[in-house]
Amino acid sequence: MRTADTNTNVKLSFVERLGYGLGDYAGNLSYSAMTAFLLVYYTNVVGASAAVAASIIAVSKLFDGITDLAMGHIVDHTRSKWGKARPWIARLAVPLAVSTVLMFSVPAGLSDRVQMVYMFLTYNLVSTIFFTGINVPYATMNGLMTTNQYERGLLGNFRMLLATAGTMTINTLVLKMTTYFGGGDPYSQFGWTMTFIILMVAFTAITFFTFYTCKERVVQEVKEGTSTSVKDFASGLKDLVVNKYWVLLVLNGFTMYLMMATFFGSGVYYAQYVMGDAGLFAPIANTLSIAQIGTMFLTPFIMKKLSKRQLALMGAVISGFGFILNGLSHEPAFVIFTSVLKGIGFGCGAATMFGMLQDAITYGEWLTGRGAAGMGNAASSFTTKIGSGVGTAVLGWVLSIGGFNAANAIQTEGAVSAIAASFVWIPFAATIINFTCLALFDLDQHYDHAVSELEAGRYKASA
Repeated sequence: MRTADTNTNVKLSFVERLGYGLGDYAGNLSYSAMTAFLLVYYTNVVGASAAVAASIIAVSKLFDGITDLAMGHIVDHTRSKWGKARPWIARLAVPLAVSTVLMFSVPAGLSDRVQMVYMFLTYNLVSTIFFTGINVPYATMNGLMTTNQYERGLLGNFRMLLATAGTMTINTLVLKMTTYFGGGDPYSQFGWTMTFIILMVAFTAITFFTFYTCKERVVQEVKEGTSTSVKDFASGLKDLVVNKYWVLLVLNGFTMYLMMATFFGSGVYYAQYVMGDAGLFAPIANTLSIAQIGTMFLTPFIMKKLSKRQLALMGAVISGFGFILNGLSHEPAFVIFTSVLKGIGFGCGAATMFGMLQDAITYGEWLTGRGAAGMGNAASSFTTKIGSGVGTAVLGWVLSIGGFNAANAIQTEGAVSAIAASFVWIPFAATIINFTCLALFDLDQHYDHAVSELEAGRYKASA
């Protein structure tokens, strides 16, 4: 490791923290739309079956995982005047915006087979290629802007705070905008296309703000003659797998994103078919988001007293309790109350997960003697995307098994039970796994030693 500046253990300015966080606000204008609304769009606008739509997403995640790892390898071997990660954010912002609009603009009148091909191609353009091409470098930037553990925690906090705000924007505006542009019909194709044209213009402007305000200071050199072969790629993966802290966070991320995919993806269905009013989705989702944002405003102060791991464990307990209570009743006021608990728990976890990941990657550099910030973030992103894809697929398959049919105003008892399971009990099971992973994550006992050794040019691998 060397530094672009004289010191990497720096305190960042508020503008730089804000600029970094806004990158995930922008990203969630696309990602949260996929998580919360893509299955709804496919079933209620396009008319595809839930099982077919879910299968397209699930199969695509296999390709998505491959490109995540490839992008991490590319980032680790990128050299430019802007650094290793920043140039990709600028290069791919417009392509991601355009492909997102196309994803939510399935042409009418296509045969079933052509329609499936269009859905598959546009989904993969967004998720597999362009979102991966931006998100892997964006995640890597956290570890390249500073080595200060507290600042990394703050960057993760700003990231998730503004990511939640992006999710809240999507949850609040999408159906209102599609209804407005659709002339009162929330499920008209024109309304969805116009909505995402506007959202993607905003995405592009905010993403370039992130590019211009953030700076990379930590430089992991690519030595002359360093291999970029498949063998070198496999070696990088091996270095990650021997790092137990990285493995624990990968498993934690997989189950967390599986939980979010089933929970948020079933939200509209839960409001409309279990609670009887689709309009309840926005207040339920926004109550959760407000509680999460409020919690993340407090977490920087809490992290001065508790470690990131302790805070994340506390969050898992609180959100798990919220899911249990939600299973007892679907009365609107009570569901909104449980959303507050879930939001507090999600806020604790969201404020810490990315900072802990960067710490685990730094520990891995000391452990193996090789830096792999890009590969570490990419492989983590790969597993979270797989979790998200599996979660969306599980949601679609569970709905299909339950007999869900979008053409029915009133769903069967089996469909209602399937929706409730996806909104409450599958996320609760995932939360238990999250708690277990965090309970085993004791990096706080070793991190300071690893950093001091790295600064002195020593590695455990060379001892």
